[in-house]
Amino acid sequence: MQNIVERLLTGDRRALARMVTLIENETPIVRDYLAELHRHAGHAHIVGVTGAPGAGKSTLVTHLVRELRRREHKVGVVAIDPTSPFTGGAILGDRIRMMELSGDPNVFIRSMASRGSLGGLAASTRDVVRAMDAAGYDPIIIETVGTGQAEVEVMRTAQTVIVVSAPGMGDEVQAIKAGILEIADIFVVSKADKPGADQTVAELAMLLSLDPQRRLHDKSQPYWRIPVLKTSAIKDQGISQVVDAMEQHYKYLVESDMLASRAQRQVRSEVQALVLHAVVKALKAEVSEEEWQRVVEDITKRERDPYSVARELEERIGVKGS
Repeated sequence: MQNIVERLLTGDRRALARMVTLIENETPIVRDYLAELHRHAGHAHIVGVTGAPGAGKSTLVTHLVRELRRREHKVGVVAIDPTSPFTGGAILGDRIRMMELSGDPNVFIRSMASRGSLGGLAASTRDVVRAMDAAGYDPIIIETVGTGQAEVEVMRTAQTVIVVSAPGMGDEVQAIKAGILEIADIFVVSKADKPGADQTVAELAMLLSLDPQRRLHDKSQPYWRIPVLKTSAIKDQGISQVVDAMEQHYKYLVESDMLASRAQRQVRSEVQALVLHAVVKALKAEVSEEEWQRVVEDITKRERDPYSVARELEERIGVKGS
């Protein structure tokens, strides 16, 4: 199996597909593979596409991939789907919509189940992105589930975040609630052929102008002015402008040294997530489902308290409590 890494690094699609499957199945050996791939990654521009359900994220991603291919980019797509309540697997709506692109050898699309993960991202998203990166795909687009306020998780993985809104959805109000203004690098108002698109653009622009952090920035430092762009899939309009904005934002990140600071923030988040994942696995291995049920019943009946139980479990799996 060791040659799977060597084949992946040459751009072998079958090796990449196999690696993604190993990642999703949490195969024990996969961490060794990923550790080796880490040295060969770090070159791709990671773009997150997020927004409310129904805003048109999948349609936008499909058109972005077409435009990027016209510009001769080798494109990777990770489409995070809601988990099927019956099989636990991904509901492959995104894969169906993007099927027209799957025959292109320079496009690699993978749908992944969120499996209840908070933040709209599957837990193994970073690892899949790392494998695509090492295989030479650049840029890599991550399309999130679109679950609302928890979407800020995407900024811990992507370098450029595109937030998609649609006319008449009230997204501009939701943007304030969800803290979307803090994570967006580019706003896209999709379905611009529908009534109300101009109003949505104007309201988002107004919200951006009211952000005190952007009004008080240091004039001597590089500054990214968040664009609000309109797109129409039916009329095939505005897509090239979005790709231009993606490329301009990446250039800004490099020139302002923001790329390095974002990378450090993401690495810190990733290491913490890996440790937390290991702790959860150790806990599941130590405590049977029957014991869990007894503990839950005892706490519910007020016969025990959650703090004492948590302290006991920490000691059993070797975690030093505060």
